[in-house]
Amino acid sequence: MESEERMPLFRQVYQRIRELILDGTLARGARLPSTRALATDLALSRNTVMVAVEQLVAEGYLVSRVGDGTYVAVDIPEDWETPHRPAARELQVDPATPRLSRRGERILATPIGRDSTEVRPFAVGMPALDEFPWATWNRLWMRRSRDLDRRHLCYGDPAGYRPLREAIAAYLTAGRGVICDADQVIVVSSSQQALDIASRVLIDPGDAAWLEDPGYLGARGALVAAGAEIVPVPVDEEGLQVQEGRRLASEARLVSVTPSHQFPAGVTMSLARRVELLDWAEEHDAWILEDDYDSEFRFVGAPLAALQGLDRAGRVIYIGTFTKVVYPSLRLAYVVAPRGLVKALVAARAFVDRHSPTLPQVVLSDFMAGGHFASHIRRMRSIYRDRRQSLLDALEQRLGKLLAIRSHPAGMHLVVELPAGVDDLAVARRAAERGIEISPLSRYYLGESRSGLLIGYSAVTPEEIVDGVDVLAEVIESAILSH
Repeated sequence: MESEERMPLFRQVYQRIRELILDGTLARGARLPSTRALATDLALSRNTVMVAVEQLVAEGYLVSRVGDGTYVAVDIPEDWETPHRPAARELQVDPATPRLSRRGERILATPIGRDSTEVRPFAVGMPALDEFPWATWNRLWMRRSRDLDRRHLCYGDPAGYRPLREAIAAYLTAGRGVICDADQVIVVSSSQQALDIASRVLIDPGDAAWLEDPGYLGARGALVAAGAEIVPVPVDEEGLQVQEGRRLASEARLVSVTPSHQFPAGVTMSLARRVELLDWAEEHDAWILEDDYDSEFRFVGAPLAALQGLDRAGRVIYIGTFTKVVYPSLRLAYVVAPRGLVKALVAARAFVDRHSPTLPQVVLSDFMAGGHFASHIRRMRSIYRDRRQSLLDALEQRLGKLLAIRSHPAGMHLVVELPAGVDDLAVARRAAERGIEISPLSRYYLGESRSGLLIGYSAVTPEEIVDGVDVLAEVIESAILSH
């Protein structure tokens, strides 16, 4: 709240008269002194007092009668009290418990992923901001800012800026094996928004939905918000166990999967499992949300083709993001929808926030069309490969005898399993106190969980990795000793 000392004078006068009216000091129907008299009494300019009185008249606290004066309104309830303005210390506790819907209660109880607001070792999903081609990006941004067409300042297409959708379709067709054209691409603010609008459109309250276990917290939240009954389906070295999903809920309406690089475990879904999943979806008229969040970064061979490219029945909704490959605050991602779903998903996207900001879409379109995006990904793939190896070497040297290191040749993080009985939540808290950001593996399970850590390596240099592992080793060794 603005302090009285910093509040404009007219506002201070307005506030004081209003309080006198609401607490009954100025009775209903009472006549106020003239603005000239008030100004003299308060040692203020008459204009200042007039502005305050005019505001009170506009809001209905005072009534001005031409040739007669200004009076306190008579229709203000007698028992109306000035709202209590709590002191700063009181604001820390809200005594009121709001009544939420049952769905609201479930949303509140669902864990939220902790996205990092700064670059710290070993934040998961944070790109190498130190290696982004800022000079090129800023040049494109400034050029477009200077020459922005007036139509770009109007409301945009809820499906997204057309040239960007065309660039995304071309990139996915050539690099990810996705079968699509620009008419199937919808630009959204994030993969989280993509999961949210798809769940809204495809799920009725009470519908069963499969979720990988362990699985992405954002997908869990989107399904809960849509009212789904979540069915956790275990993940093994081949990915989602489709047969187990059939056994648990064969009539499920939808499944959310990360087949190219399972989050958080890091495994890749085998071809046999992919075919099984597609067959199940076609057989049961179900939908597959394919979240392809960081598959560009594969360090052995070319990136794997998307599940969507195998889809013969139009059951896969493909989701990708620029958060991991450009920078997080850009807030641009995309959906590739089967043609029959495009209209409904665009409508849902429009009702959420109409469309993404146009200028970032225009600049990103230029960035892709100029070849900078593809070049950046190639360069990041090499950098992340080196950083991953630096992390593996440091972990092996400091903690190799204490941890089971599970590393897959892809992505932006790896997983380590802690010794039995060691609390990964406690380890993460102690690491945070030392400036190290890691994610406890157990948070991602709905069923029986394992204790472990997700360690991101993409945002930190090899030197920072070595220093960070030294600190992490001290925290883990202390946790093991105290166990």
